[in-house]
Amino acid sequence: MSEKRRSRWYFGGLSSSAAACITHPLDLIKVHLQTQHEVRMRMVGMTMSVVQREGVLALYSGLSASLCRQMTYSLSRFAIYETVSDQMKDRTHGPMPFYQKVLLGLFGGFAGGFIGTPADMVNVRMQNDVKVPLELRRNYAHALDGLFRVWKEEGMKKLFSGATMASSRGALVTVGQLACYDQAKQLVLGTGAMQDNILTHFLASLIAGGCATVLCQPLDVLKTRLMNSKGEYVGLLHCVRDTAKLGPNAFYKGLVPAGIRLIPHTVLTFIFLEQLRTCCGIRIVT
Repeated sequence: MSEKRRSRWYFGGLSSSAAACITHPLDLIKVHLQTQHEVRMRMVGMTMSVVQREGVLALYSGLSASLCRQMTYSLSRFAIYETVSDQMKDRTHGPMPFYQKVLLGLFGGFAGGFIGTPADMVNVRMQNDVKVPLELRRNYAHALDGLFRVWKEEGMKKLFSGATMASSRGALVTVGQLACYDQAKQLVLGTGAMQDNILTHFLASLIAGGCATVLCQPLDVLKTRLMNSKGEYVGLLHCVRDTAKLGPNAFYKGLVPAGIRLIPHTVLTFIFLEQLRTCCGIRIVT
């Protein structure tokens, strides 16, 4: 007989939130790069510009919204994916085929993306606030203030502006992260060369982070533009056409900082998740 530990449904949200506290400055710079109408600055230049104008703490603008996003978006998608995955494993007494992991990732990510859209929109706005003129800033005090003001000033519908894009992006990033992490971990352990330890978790999550970055970057760019808009786009297709005018590379604007942010975030999330499983997970005797 052997013993394994499984996640509780909320471990994904906690792990993602802990990772976000570390990678938030990278996420903020990525948003700034994506919302440029013309490519004027690269990652280092944008970072220096923010620090020089607003100080080092400006790199953590919108952290409360980022944590709110993780505890809605990431908590939901991890809870759906891992709960169903555990039930399938109990039923079949083995790992799911990769195509089932992909389908489950698409469903869980789409649902999580929709649930997390309001917090995601406020997160983008708060991060982008530090680079606009003082008279044009929204100046949300924190995530809840931002959610309330959007609802009061712009209506409930505006809270879900870009929901289709956010949900689609959530579906792709969940396939890249959760489905690819599970598959990579399964393949690595299947070689017999490595044990189920932090090195395996690091390698599998590194692969997953790279897959997620490539899959979701075009949608991430469009989502950021839609959520940060002030009415200049009449819909998704208008945003796609406007972005396409800048050339095909515009859909991968900020790919390097996105990878620099998303890959460490993915690695940290799964390392924290595996540690939570080990320390506080549900004990399963097999």
